[in-house]
Amino acid sequence: MLNDGVAAVHSINAAQSRGTFASPVLQLYPEKEEPRHHWLDPAELAVRFVGERLSAPVFRYRLRVLMWRVGRRASRYEKLDERALDAEIAKTRIKVRRSGLTDANLVECFAVIREASRRTLGLFHHNVQVLGALAIARGAVAEMETGEGKSLTATLAVGAAGMAGMPAHVVTVNDYLAKRDAEVMEPLYSRLGLTVGALEHGIRPDERRAIYLRDVVYASNKEIVFDYLRDRVKFGGAPRNTHVKLQQFFGSTDLDDPPVMRGLHFAVVDEADSVLVDEARTPLILSSETDAEAERLWAETAHRLAKSLFEGRDYKIHRRERRIELTKRGKKTLERTGAYVGGIWENRIRREQAVRQALAVTFLYHEGDHYIISDGKVVIVDEYTGRAMEERSWSDGMHQLVEFKEGVEVTARKDVLARMTYQRFFRRYRHLAGMTGTAREVIAELSSVYHLNVVSIPTNVPSQRRRLGVRVFSTSEKRWKAVAERVLQLRREGRPVLVGTRSVGASEVASEALSKLNVPHELLNAKNDAREAEVIARAGERGMVLVATNMAGRGVDISLGDGVAGLGGLHVILTERHDSKRIDRQLEGRAARRGEPGSSEAMLSYQDTILEMTAAGRSFAAKLARMPGAPGRWVALHVFRKAQRKAENAHAKARRILLDQDRRLGIMLAFTSKSE
Repeated sequence: MLNDGVAAVHSINAAQSRGTFASPVLQLYPEKEEPRHHWLDPAELAVRFVGERLSAPVFRYRLRVLMWRVGRRASRYEKLDERALDAEIAKTRIKVRRSGLTDANLVECFAVIREASRRTLGLFHHNVQVLGALAIARGAVAEMETGEGKSLTATLAVGAAGMAGMPAHVVTVNDYLAKRDAEVMEPLYSRLGLTVGALEHGIRPDERRAIYLRDVVYASNKEIVFDYLRDRVKFGGAPRNTHVKLQQFFGSTDLDDPPVMRGLHFAVVDEADSVLVDEARTPLILSSETDAEAERLWAETAHRLAKSLFEGRDYKIHRRERRIELTKRGKKTLERTGAYVGGIWENRIRREQAVRQALAVTFLYHEGDHYIISDGKVVIVDEYTGRAMEERSWSDGMHQLVEFKEGVEVTARKDVLARMTYQRFFRRYRHLAGMTGTAREVIAELSSVYHLNVVSIPTNVPSQRRRLGVRVFSTSEKRWKAVAERVLQLRREGRPVLVGTRSVGASEVASEALSKLNVPHELLNAKNDAREAEVIARAGERGMVLVATNMAGRGVDISLGDGVAGLGGLHVILTERHDSKRIDRQLEGRAARRGEPGSSEAMLSYQDTILEMTAAGRSFAAKLARMPGAPGRWVALHVFRKAQRKAENAHAKARRILLDQDRRLGIMLAFTSKSE
């Protein structure tokens, strides 16, 4: 069957107004309807945001009352033997399936899950974790400091949803975290009578279908979105409930290969700011292939035409916005050369777009920063996670242009079958919530795009992290030498050190600097991510040195070895500022977790990438670098903070433009009944 047990699924939309879940009309592939755009939407969003901010204290007070009730209820279960506890679990499941997740039922679920966790995992949810889970269960983003146990926190809300009969998706930033959390939490879910599975890249459709039939599914954001897009292609657009039921009833051949998912019911997004904000700048595209030889000739011609132009005269480079602007003179030049080449190059729009892309590939896309060459192939590196995206490619010919530039085999272009932005996809979940350590900078965007409130959760134990400030060097060479010397000093003290870099190329430069001083270390980036679990497991040991990209940031728990806490704990060195301050905070958060000791510092250079993104930044950085002495700390902080703020604003603008374009595209394609 397409969706066994859907009758037990509870509707969220119908009960949002009273804060409970209720039974819906039976649907085979339920999802929330796309909100219609209205010219008054900006005003409505502003009013909603202000209202959420004003009502936040009342909401937090309500959650604290529920937290107190959970604690009082859980104390009753501590005295029960195993058989009696199992009986209480079964009784609670029946109760919440009948009446939904009311406040009273939510308290019952959390209390019984809390005790089951203590007995099966040896982990007892702290009050702050209960508070975070309550925020999640009520459709908010719980902002919890790194190291506060977000993975365990999610089990309360996800377990309650599963007990209520709602298929739950726990969305993570990569396959490694999805598999890890699913394996660790599986004994708890089994005790609750729930099945759990983890999606990984490369598994077959029949295996995926079996995993989605389980009560709880852990998966990366990309795996879930692409599965959804494949299902939309099979449906030929949005699933029509009656049509799908009739096809299933009459055994239509259209569903010989049925969809793998069973709708969008309940989702908890781990690292919500990364998934819902940072990665929302690029739409995900499902595609088919074209002719590879034709693409090679196209890419070769585009590069040849681009090389005939001159910077300043024919085109301008906007590095901060990562785009190329052709001047009038440049367009005239291309018109003449296009007429000479003939064919598609006589078309102005296609000609100018191809040349802009070729120029962008030449000046704005760099190996080690945006991609790597692996086994003779161009592999995209995710700018936010630092991970290699093996099966991902740039659209509209960009990937082929990069391949030609690097002299590797030019592959076939991908023709679009379906297209989806993260904004549109996640808004279709009937219940959407999240958790992260860094959400306060994007509260307004989470509210306006996803209608998600943010609740800040206090730490269980006060943080002992020491921030040792910022040091700025005139050149990159001086910075890397200082980093190596600092690491050597800390290693002699026995402390483990994490050196965080912005890109693959920077991590390799840092590794070379350490090798010159004979400092033993491990290197973790997109080129050797197969050893990730092994390397992370040893990263907190005495005298261990790890150089890593963002891969060692979000979701990574570095446990301290014996005696390391007494030496001061893990020390994190940030060697560059990222485009978002939140990424820097995530990297700092690897140290001093769960009240342990730890420290962090930043060692920057006026030749760093973030200052190179604008002409003003490059000019200012050059002047500062020529000063006889290092500028004061306040000057350095101001320069980098301003550059980081500009980068964040540029990315936010790109996301707004993408969302608006996607909305208009959906309206235009709606006339064909195929909105994706």
